[in-house]
Parts: sequence; structure tokens; C-alpha cells
Amino acid sequence: MSPIETIMRTAPVIPVLVIDEVRYAASIAEALVKGGLRVLEVTLRTADALEVIREMKQVEGAVVGAGTVLNEHALADALEAGSEFIVSPGLTEGLTKAALAAEVPYLPGIATSSDIMRGLDLGLDRFKFFPAEANGGIPALKAIAAPFGMARFCPTGGITAATAPDWLALDAVLCCGGSWLVPKGVPDLVEIEQAARAAAALGQ
Repeated sequence: MSPIETIMRTAPVIPVLVIDEVRYAASIAEALVKGGLRVLEVTLRTADALEVIREMKQVEGAVVGAGTVLNEHALADALEAGSEFIVSPGLTEGLTKAALAAEVPYLPGIATSSDIMRGLDLGLDRFKFFPAEANGGIPALKAIAAPFGMARFCPTGGITAATAPDWLALDAVLCCGGSWLVPKGVPDLVEIEQAARAAAALGQ
């Protein structure tokens, strides 16, 4: 099993995190891990995202990666901060080759058959389907995945606690990304842990 597949199979849902304040980072990570979601994707969409990664890395049991990695410079910054895996919204040759050279588990975003074919040419067969709902939802992924029996996916974007089970029921889906687990604002750690526990149970 490849390193990225191991990460994808760790839990049925990967929390997709947009954290504005570093002071909440460790406690959010602790609540998610306690709820059963160990793999945490910190998106590089905020000024303090790299520091959030560093803080979450200190939480026992957490496997912390960087999302919204757009180029080789962001990759280098994410790795310097200690990211254990890398997620990008799209697939480019430059970023893919840099991630492979760094030997870091890498999950690029795809939206079309051409994206998948380009990824396969570069040696990849695990992808993020993004943005999942905006790209046509479950019918679209089923149609796109059909010719590529070797490929597996983590749909992300617009998925909710209510729709996640339907996505996870697809043979081509190993896990899904979820931004619903940690709403914006001051975190309610009890609610976050409960949401994580419910999401973790989807794989049982």
C-alpha cells in the first residue's frame, strides 16, 4: 500500500481545516483525534496556516498535512513546517514532480478524465475529486472514474455529514474531505469531537 493510500485509509473522513487563529490549533486537533479522525488537512488559506501545522504536529496521534498547496514554493514551506502529506486543488506537472522528488505523500485535485490521465502519466493513481459537488457530484465521479479502474479518490468540496455516506459507498472512493467538522469562529471542542466521532463511525 502506498503512503498516500495509507493516509487515505486511516479514517473515512479527512477534516479540511481553515484555521484563522493559531491559539485554537492544538485544541482543535486534540478534539478531532479524540473523536477518531487522526489525519488533518490544514489548508494554506490563512496567514498563520504554517504555524497552525506546527502546533497541530505537537498533538499526539495527529497526522498533519497541508492543503491548498499551489506551487513548488508552497510545497517547500509546507514541508519546512512539518507537513506529513500534501494536497493540492489541481494537478500540474511541476508541483507533482516536486512532491515526488520530496518523497512526500501527495494527493492532487482532479476534475476531468484528462486530469486523471495526466496524473497517471506522472505515476499517480490516488486523487482528490474537487470541487466534488460543484463538479456534478456523485454521478460525475462515477462516470469519470469508470474508465480508470486503478484510480481511487477522495472527493472534497460541498460534502456534508448527511451526504458523506453516499460518497463513501462508491467503490472508487477511499475517503472524503470534510469542512463541516470545524465551523468558523471560536471552536466548540465538544461539538467538534462529537462530529469527528460520527464521521469516524462512517467507516465501520
